[in-house]
Amino acid sequence: MKIKTKIALRYSFVTAILMTVFATIIYFVSVHDRETEFYDDLYKEGVSKANLYFEAKATPETMHSIYKNNIEYIDEVEVAIYDRNFNLLYHDAKDIDIIKETPEMINKVLESKGNINFYVGNYQAIGFIFHYNNTQFVVTAAAYDGYGYNKLHKLVTSLSLLTIICIIFSFILGYFLAKRALKPVSEISDKMKDITANNLGLRLLTYNENDEFGELATSFNKALDIIESSFESQKMFVSNVSHELRTPLSALIGEIDFALLKERTVADYINTLQNSKYDATRLIKLVNGLLDLAKAGYDESKISMTEVRIDEVILDARENVLKANSQYKIDILLTESSEDDTELIIIGNEYLLKTAFINLMENNCKFSDNTTSIVKIYSRKESIHISFSDSGIGIPQKDLKNIFKPFYRGTNKEFIGGNGIGLALVDKVIKTHKGKIEVDSIIDTGTVFNVEFPHFRK
Repeated sequence: MKIKTKIALRYSFVTAILMTVFATIIYFVSVHDRETEFYDDLYKEGVSKANLYFEAKATPETMHSIYKNNIEYIDEVEVAIYDRNFNLLYHDAKDIDIIKETPEMINKVLESKGNINFYVGNYQAIGFIFHYNNTQFVVTAAAYDGYGYNKLHKLVTSLSLLTIICIIFSFILGYFLAKRALKPVSEISDKMKDITANNLGLRLLTYNENDEFGELATSFNKALDIIESSFESQKMFVSNVSHELRTPLSALIGEIDFALLKERTVADYINTLQNSKYDATRLIKLVNGLLDLAKAGYDESKISMTEVRIDEVILDARENVLKANSQYKIDILLTESSEDDTELIIIGNEYLLKTAFINLMENNCKFSDNTTSIVKIYSRKESIHISFSDSGIGIPQKDLKNIFKPFYRGTNKEFIGGNGIGLALVDKVIKTHKGKIEVDSIIDTGTVFNVEFPHFRK
């Protein structure tokens, strides 16, 4: 069942409840008014006949002839008049006798000093005291309100029909309003069907951002931005990985094929093996970089986080870099040290942090003539700051905004080899640890990577 149908049905259901309550209230108010009015009519009839009896000494036959043509809205009223001693003075129809008067009833009327109203079957009846010549008499009157009940029956029929008509009308109106209100949803749905993997650039436009549908369209557009970015990144990643893997593999196979063409000297074979080792090493570095990049992209909740001392991680990273590259030089300066050991502690993953620091140190050393990286660590009130600086060739301004993109290599790529993964990995690791990284670089002067992490607070 579609939403607009559900809305129309619920709208009809609410209307049905309201109309039923409304009709019920009208019915019970009408029942009460009919009963009250008929008791008033009975009292008037009783008083009128009592006056005729005492003033004109009218007989029942005379009463019938007087009221026959004058009372159209009320059935024949049976009136009886008694004195205080239960002596019947007047009765309209003794053979019918709707009210079976008793001495107890007469005494009850006299004691009440007012009117008593009651039912005898479907007949309404009233008893009251009538005064004539300083003497009290008891008058009873009874009749069936056929006219009133007929009006009630017509009222019930009218209310029922009105309720049914209102429910049908409310369903039609609710369906129309729901269809009109949900029209933007249908439009959004139709437009979303046109968006595929081949045209992710399409967006939902021309919606008022201040209403719910505008917010929905905005959310869809943001989701599409993320999806498009992910698709583009995936395509770029696959394209670059394919290229980066193909180059060393092709070179490796080429070296092997060249060695197999004919018998070579030992020196030739040694040269081939060295070249193959170089290509294999490039391949291993690329694979390791990709694995580290994938780990850094994990959901933060799935990465093991513990208390880590930044200075100790940096020292371990320095040891790893120097072990692999003995010609490199890395100076670590710990400034403004404090007796509070917690100032250099953050919550993080030691492996990922060490990998990021190794990449920053190697980057400094690779792109400077003196192959030196200077690392400064200092603590501020709310954060830990680390700078990785060199005195190398620098990074052109036009490349600074792209250096953290995977596989991006700037115009200085001819200076030294690489695959463009290192700085992308660094950026992911630092962001995973709620930190931030900034780069300052001057051509032929040097580059500084400034990293900041929030303090760990217990």
